[in-house]
Amino acid sequence: MELDATELKPVINRLKRAQGQLAAVTRMVEEGRECKDVVMQLSAVSKALDRAGFAIIATGLEQCLTREGASMDKAEMEKLFLSLA
Repeated sequence: MELDATELKPVINRLKRAQGQLAAVTRMVEEGRECKDVVMQLSAVSKALDRAGFAIIATGLEQCLTREGASMDKAEMEKLFLSLA
């Protein structure tokens, strides 16, 4: 199944923000910043990625349920959800 990029514009934006946050985490580590600050920023990146992943899976599930010829079955969708758990 191919995802429609226009439907996922918010997800793409979230991933780009997460990419910027991750670059900031890298700089923080290189600069020797406080552990607490680094971990908090890393947690924000992780949550952003999780939310993006769930949004992609939800969109895929919706497409599987509403479009003819969708190629993913229930077991494959479940495996995708569990991969983010």
